[in-house]
Amino acid sequence: MNDVMERRGPAIEPREIMQEGEAGLRITWADGHVCHYDAPALRRSCPCAQCVNEWTGQRMLKPEAIPDEIAIADLALVGRYALNFIWSDRHETGIYSFRYLRELCEQDEAVTRES
Repeated sequence: MNDVMERRGPAIEPREIMQEGEAGLRITWADGHVCHYDAPALRRSCPCAQCVNEWTGQRMLKPEAIPDEIAIADLALVGRYALNFIWSDRHETGIYSFRYLRELCEQDEAVTRES
């Protein structure tokens, strides 16, 4: 299990969630870390059963099927553990846990550091 999956507490507790325009999201976590997300990358990472095979974990959504112009039409909290997005393509079934969002951010930062 990786470090993110083992984390609890401040690393996966958002203190502020701000939509930045139609295509951006910023989350400030309780541990002070700030993550920036863009709509196309988030939409392409949708964890719902339509986008990821529930049995195999294989991603069914083809990244090229999501246009770079995709926007966040709306978002809502799901309990105290996740966000749900309504995308400009009308997709709205993905529930993005705070743990998953933090993991996406840290994966992106690791790729950026390696570049």
